[in-house]
Amino acid sequence: MIENKKKPNPIDVHVGSRIRLRRNMLGMSQEKLGENLGITFQQIQKYEKGTNRVGASRLQAIASILSVPVSFFFEDAPGQIGEAKGLAEDATTFVVDFLNSTEGIQLNRAFARISQPKVRRKIIDLVKALAEEDVE
Repeated sequence: MIENKKKPNPIDVHVGSRIRLRRNMLGMSQEKLGENLGITFQQIQKYEKGTNRVGASRLQAIASILSVPVSFFFEDAPGQIGEAKGLAEDATTFVVDFLNSTEGIQLNRAFARISQPKVRRKIIDLVKALAEEDVE
C-alpha cells in the first residue's frame, strides 16, 4: 500500500509554531483561542502543527486576539529572500522549540516580570556560569 500523505508546507508549519508561541506567551489555552474564533481546539491544533493552512481573514483574527501584527507570524520564516541557511535556521528552530516548552514558557514569564536591568543581567550571568559547569 502506497501512502499518499502530503507533508505540510514549511511556511504553514512556521506560522502555526508562531501562533503556538504567542498563545503560550500569553498563557492562553487552545480552547480559549478556539472559543474566541468560534472554532474547536482541534482546529487550533491543526493550525499549530501546520497540517491545516490558516486563511488570511482567520490569521488577521488570530493576530487581533493575540495582540500582535500579522507580520509576527512570518518573522524568521523559511525561504525568505536573503535568508542565511544552516546555523541561523537551526538556531531559530532551537529557540522556538525552547520557548514552546513548559520550562521555556515558565522561564520567559518569570524573567519578563523582573523590572531591574541589573538583576536581569546577573541572572543571565548565573545561567551562563551554570551551563559552563555542566560542560566540564
